[in-house]
Amino acid sequence: MSKKSIARLAGLFYLAVVLTGIFNLIYVPSQLIVWGDAAVTVNNILNSEFLFRLGIVSGVLCYISFFVLPFILYKLFKSVDKNYAFLMIALAVVSVPISLFNMINKVDVLTLLSGAEYLKAVDTEQIHTQVMLLLRSYNNGISVVQIFWGLWLFPFGYLVYKSGFLPKIFGILLMIGCFGYLIKFFGYLLFPSVAIPLFVELPASLGEIGICLWLLIMGVKDKPAQGVS
Repeated sequence: MSKKSIARLAGLFYLAVVLTGIFNLIYVPSQLIVWGDAAVTVNNILNSEFLFRLGIVSGVLCYISFFVLPFILYKLFKSVDKNYAFLMIALAVVSVPISLFNMINKVDVLTLLSGAEYLKAVDTEQIHTQVMLLLRSYNNGISVVQIFWGLWLFPFGYLVYKSGFLPKIFGILLMIGCFGYLIKFFGYLLFPSVAIPLFVELPASLGEIGICLWLLIMGVKDKPAQGVS
């Protein structure tokens, strides 16, 4: 398999991660969740249950794709620096079981709203409160896993920068993006009342979407990489 074919395969999996991630983490919550109103949120989920379920499926597909992606990238970058390529795999893969386990919170929401006989003894308001708690727990889990979504970007960005067959600007953005994710997590944890500026996440977004599209459309230069084999 040529390096250009490997690059385009990586771009395809990266695109799957981006699209399914946006659908699960941004689109579905924007359509269903109203954080200040539990009753409206529950009503939205009940009226659009299939959309909520699609979000769960989309999230699972995202994490499966994200598990495969670094192994494909390893084939692309192992000639640049094998140690950094292995570190990239380790930091990315460790996030997957955390992400999948966190998805239990959303599945539990469906259980609470299933109308099962044993739930009839529970007050409606209590169910609404529990649903919001589960949704908040899911978001907290996402905040934790973002540590690894950030950390893997540093070795990945370094490999892009040193490769010689991909634009260095993407490598720079990815490495900066690593710290953006970490700032977001620790800012949220230590200063919950302070809004993290959106520009903190911008380098990671530009770097990840940029390298995804470049790999998918442009592939890589035929020039071999110089570095540690």
